[in-house]
Amino acid sequence: MADAATEFMARYDIPGLSVAIARRGQLIYEEAFGLADREAQTPLTTRHRFRVASISKPITSAAIFSLIEDGKLTLGQFVFGPVGILGESYGRFPEDAPQRAITIEHLLTHAAGGWPNDKTDPMFKYPGLDHARLIAATLRDRPLERPPGTAFSYSNFGYCLLGRVIEKVAAQPYARFVVEQVLLPADATDVSIAGNTRAERQQDEVVYYKGAKDDPYALDVRRMDSHGGWIARPSAIAKFASAAHGLSKMSLLRPDTITAMTAPSSVSASYAKGWRISRGGNLWHSGHLPGTTGLMVRTSGDVCWVGLMNTRFRNRELDRDLDRLMATMVWHAQARRT
Repeated sequence: MADAATEFMARYDIPGLSVAIARRGQLIYEEAFGLADREAQTPLTTRHRFRVASISKPITSAAIFSLIEDGKLTLGQFVFGPVGILGESYGRFPEDAPQRAITIEHLLTHAAGGWPNDKTDPMFKYPGLDHARLIAATLRDRPLERPPGTAFSYSNFGYCLLGRVIEKVAAQPYARFVVEQVLLPADATDVSIAGNTRAERQQDEVVYYKGAKDDPYALDVRRMDSHGGWIARPSAIAKFASAAHGLSKMSLLRPDTITAMTAPSSVSASYAKGWRISRGGNLWHSGHLPGTTGLMVRTSGDVCWVGLMNTRFRNRELDRDLDRLMATMVWHAQARRT
């Protein structure tokens, strides 16, 4: 497996790659290859943590569904307006405004009707604004493009709103609730929200390296908390995925809740609620930010695997080749244990 990983890393000039594989909730393989810090020539180990970018979205989804199980939320609840969970905290809308029709399910399935992940993405605009001012500015300045619930449009901002829903309903900060109610019960330890600059790296966090243009340390990653802000080891994410799907001794959610969370949405056959769906029935999510590439997969064969890297390239072949590399590693890891 080491030779295959080394060849893959050389092909894409990847400083460090860390992987973890769990079967039915038990880690069966974890390994790290390359460097955590090129300048210091620090070898990467399985203790090192990475930004996981949009792999944060399944974590947020699991937190939302835990609140639904507790009877504190429903998928059909409105987000804005006098009867909405967030009410009029970020501004008022006319009675017939489409924003007042947005529900929790619309945010989970990227069907809110606007704020897409493109050059206009609000999460990469408005530098210096905190969540409250960012949300107020976006709702004021960015009208919806279509009625809620009618089309899929991948939205980081939608998951930012879900983080604020969690804070409102749980009456505590997003990160604290997720750690205490989702991550620690899954035995996913040493998971936290990232800092923004290289100087703000946390203990055992890798150094991130840019591709051709993008700067890993010119981002407000902390503000991305519920859609892209977590840092973790691959093993922690593999344990989370296992628990979220009822594969470990401590299942985070009931079977009927897991079914609801992972069923295709009405607007996309390939996206559920925080989880992508492959043609082969695997559930997965990728994560991409400047300096970060990650992939998490829950296979139809009860295996969860995670691969994280400390660089990013705008190359779809990299994700494909990482998936193939991990499939090889999964086969070898399972063969060793039989």
